[in-house]
Amino acid sequence: MSIVSSLYSGASGLTTLGSAMQVIGNNIANVNTVGFKASRAEFGDLLSQRLAGSARGSQVGRGVKLEGVTGLFSQGSFQNTSQVTDLAISGEGFFIVSDGTSDYYTRAGAFSVNAEGTLVNTADLAVQGFLYDSNGVNTGVIGDISLSNLLTPPVQTDEVTIALNLDADSTLPNPPAGFDVTDPAATSNFNTSITVYDSLGAPHTLSVYFEKSDDPSIPDYSADLSWKWHAVVDGGEISGGTEGTPTEIFSGTMTFNSDGSLRTVTQSAGTVDFAGGATAGQQINFDFGSPTGTALPFTGTGLDGTTQFAGPQVVNYQSQDGYPQGQLQAVDIDSDGIVTGVFSNGRTRAIAQVALANFQNEQGLMRAGGNLFRESRNSGVPTIGEANAGSLGSINASTLELSNVDLSNEFISMITTQRGFQANSRMIVVGDEMLESMVNLT
Repeated sequence: MSIVSSLYSGASGLTTLGSAMQVIGNNIANVNTVGFKASRAEFGDLLSQRLAGSARGSQVGRGVKLEGVTGLFSQGSFQNTSQVTDLAISGEGFFIVSDGTSDYYTRAGAFSVNAEGTLVNTADLAVQGFLYDSNGVNTGVIGDISLSNLLTPPVQTDEVTIALNLDADSTLPNPPAGFDVTDPAATSNFNTSITVYDSLGAPHTLSVYFEKSDDPSIPDYSADLSWKWHAVVDGGEISGGTEGTPTEIFSGTMTFNSDGSLRTVTQSAGTVDFAGGATAGQQINFDFGSPTGTALPFTGTGLDGTTQFAGPQVVNYQSQDGYPQGQLQAVDIDSDGIVTGVFSNGRTRAIAQVALANFQNEQGLMRAGGNLFRESRNSGVPTIGEANAGSLGSINASTLELSNVDLSNEFISMITTQRGFQANSRMIVVGDEMLESMVNLT
């Protein structure tokens, strides 16, 4: 009987619209959930009944059913934070997190470092990334991003660079004896100090003394334009030395052109054996600038380092390429997802690169709770890669992607769903009244 069928149609409407209201309620409940992606209920009519004897093949519907719940993966808005490990994806892709057995996928990038030094999400699942070796080279291996027990090994000094001006009006400091290492300050015109490092990362204070000289044995000697330099350390810092006794470890000469530009530089052969077990025979090369040379074509400008102008003796720049060991102090994450460590010795090194995954059909992903998704047959297998590569988006550090729930649309859907539910309820009431009228006919 068609009246009875109408009751079942109304009942299907109640069931389906009730489920739709559950979807709407879940969206609204997660309006403040970081990285949450809203869903929508999609309906379909039930198989229709063909009217017997109808020449037109007329059909009457049998109600409605919930065809499915579709995820909406539109971009959410961003919120800036003060935590560098808070990450958000601008564009396509998902972060990969793992419990050690299974991988999950998420847009919620509220990450932090746990007690073991591993980058994890709020459920303590490890964030996955491409791991780098101790030299900052990408190994291509994907694993947990660990920030524990990281350091940079020491590097010994191989080169010292000094750019300064030596006063052209300087006089000979100790004629005719010249430089005396036992009294270096009194027998030189100017000096500067710099810290250098041995193979163990131990620091050593190296003082470089500059002495104006009239020694004709200086290569390309010219009166008033020739100098000697002497690199000195305390004797206690070298093997077999005596503490408190200045010891010369490197020396050389330099001459200048009449315009004050650097003409030639020499360095005597030699090495140093620092004390404390460091590698013996350490060579340190001194760079005072690019000399012009003595013949055309000139090999340098002579003005980019040490000069001899009439004026104050001053160091314009000095540096050296060694450093001690360093402990990890902070991290930085760029738009490619590269996690860079900042170490106590001032060095930086790439530690890992946050990996992203994408799917042929992201709407086919299965929700696993906790802002997580799982791979399914409908989603296809993940394509894993680096941020800003291919279809994958970029990563914003100190940023969180907010829920993409649109409250105004949800309220509208809630109202229309409620009205539909009321209408189906009323249809059941009216159908009951019609059946009662038929019963009363008897």
